[in-house]
Amino acid sequence: MAEHNPLLRLRELGQSVWYDYIRSDLMASGELDRLIREDGLGGLTSNPAIFDKAITGSDLYDTAIRDCLTRSPDLTTQALFYQLAIRDLRAAADAFAPTYHDTDGRDGFVSLEVSPELAFDTEGTVREALELAAQVDRANLMIKVPGTLPGLAAIEQLTAAGINVNVTLLFSVTRYQAVLEAFLKGLETRLDRGEPVTSIASVASFFVSRVDTALDALLEERIREGRPVEHMQGLLAIANARLAYAHFQQVRDSERWQRLARAGARPQRLLWASTGTKNPAYSDVLYVDSLIGPDTVNTLPPATYEAFRDHGNPALTLTEGQEQARALIQGLPDLGIDLESVTDRLEAEGVQAFADAFAHLIQGLEDKRRRLAA
Repeated sequence: MAEHNPLLRLRELGQSVWYDYIRSDLMASGELDRLIREDGLGGLTSNPAIFDKAITGSDLYDTAIRDCLTRSPDLTTQALFYQLAIRDLRAAADAFAPTYHDTDGRDGFVSLEVSPELAFDTEGTVREALELAAQVDRANLMIKVPGTLPGLAAIEQLTAAGINVNVTLLFSVTRYQAVLEAFLKGLETRLDRGEPVTSIASVASFFVSRVDTALDALLEERIREGRPVEHMQGLLAIANARLAYAHFQQVRDSERWQRLARAGARPQRLLWASTGTKNPAYSDVLYVDSLIGPDTVNTLPPATYEAFRDHGNPALTLTEGQEQARALIQGLPDLGIDLESVTDRLEAEGVQAFADAFAHLIQGLEDKRRRLAA
């Protein structure tokens, strides 16, 4: 019953829970079906780091690798990876198909990321996103596109082309505002062309814990200098996210959005990412408990998912203290902290981390390919 499962209660409060994890045995074992059935799991996200651990860190994919190479011996290692990933994503998408149907296309999505090597290549991102969407061939697929500056044009173009986009690696409210603008323009282009906007879904993945990790380190420096800012630790990432949601609400209530809504468009939901707690001094469900509100998604790594199911506190918290959130963020310049420069650095580090994971994945898969062929 919902009152005994905090994850089901989140769904009642208007927030979808997605799983930030994929591996072939998640689907093959029936575990994904169980999570959907028992916890109301509403979707799944993947990234290069997750696939790196799954494919190079286990022997689960060895048979599939041999099968792919038997059929296509000249397959590049990157193409081999996408065949493996697409097989997993199709299986996950099929598991979520009833959810997608029952929610009339609001939920039940799985996400596959374009190559991190394309993070600053608009045309390459659009081309690969269209190719991946065609290859997966599932209505409940989202293509993940980094929310870099070159990514903004790609988001607009892909939305106009009818692709479901999961915009990833967002750290600043300013960049999120630009992402939402790109989404709106893409929908408006479709509407002006007389094309339907009813079946398009999108999320903006706003990263949380990494922001606290970076800002807490700067606050520690201020504390050592004798500044009494201990009370701000562990609050700034949540404040940053709440301000992003305040902007979402403002746009959702605008006449511009209402025009699109009348045509059947659905809002681009904020998705809270990087919600595993990195500081052991904080609650292991801090970034779930503090960001619960309607028209949002929280994608949880397995440990955080289990923790919230065990002892989460489901209550509407996202709109609490928005003025306090604004005051906290506006007080940072007085401490000599430039939030935009911090979030710019986090974006660059995030892009690099995914690129490194992708490179490690491809190299590991290349090594495995040679071993299996020997």
